[in-house]
Amino acid sequence: MRVANRTIFDSIKINLDKATEAMAEANMVVSSGKKMNRLSDDPVGLVTVLDLRSSLANIEQLQKNINTGRSWLNMAESAMSQIEDVLSQAKALTVEMSSANRSSDDRYQAATVVDGYLRQVFSLANTEVAGRYIFAGTETSAQPFAFDDDNNPTLVTYAGNDDPFAIKIGKDTNVDVGRNGEQIFGANWDADNIFKTLIDLKTALQGNDVQGIQNAMQTSDDHLEKIRNLVSDTAGKVIRLDVKEKIIRDLNLTYTERMSKLEDADIAAAIVELEAKELAYQAALNSSAKVMNLSLLNYL
Repeated sequence: MRVANRTIFDSIKINLDKATEAMAEANMVVSSGKKMNRLSDDPVGLVTVLDLRSSLANIEQLQKNINTGRSWLNMAESAMSQIEDVLSQAKALTVEMSSANRSSDDRYQAATVVDGYLRQVFSLANTEVAGRYIFAGTETSAQPFAFDDDNNPTLVTYAGNDDPFAIKIGKDTNVDVGRNGEQIFGANWDADNIFKTLIDLKTALQGNDVQGIQNAMQTSDDHLEKIRNLVSDTAGKVIRLDVKEKIIRDLNLTYTERMSKLEDADIAAAIVELEAKELAYQAALNSSAKVMNLSLLNYL
């Protein structure tokens, strides 16, 4: 049976196209380092890889949240530890100034020291991390505390809210890293008010009021206990973030390894495959050239 030249040429073209496509696919695997470059390569495997990528993106966000939370907690712990030191110094001063051996002039001069303590606590209560206030609840963009009079404060007001700023560290897990500043320091004329205690102590020292000085001494103990408990609670939250971070790192490693097994190519094997495809293509090309060169003129 006679085979038409057109049929031969069409067959040659189809075979060359297949060889070219096979070589291109092998080259894509080598150049990308991935054995899955299209959905058709492995539909089920590619869907799994996409799910793993989504999980890794979520883990990356959780890691960012933990880094942010740790910064807030470390800054809060530092601020409250400094406040604890200031209150301890203030208490020591009240003990000293309540002594009968101290004169009215001594007490009046000590009022200046207490004013310095008040301003230190005020500054620490307005602590910021990257421009956001950590003792303002969720109103982190506005300074939480303000004096009624910068030169001679008699009142401190609070502009934050009651909801502590929190970060997400898991699907259904949040950790409070900010604080409701009013709950810690008090504001206006709250009974449990660190600012008021220091202001009253300053006033008592200026007025040589020994009873007022002793009252400040008693309330200082309550303030110190609260601050110490908060420092301890903050340290506990840092430990919690550390544990969660370790879990996240382990998950990140597990997901990355699974994804690598699914999509990463064996480069050495891929190169061998590419060379085989190139060789097959070259053989097909040479064979086609010989066939397509045949005609009656070769035999004349």
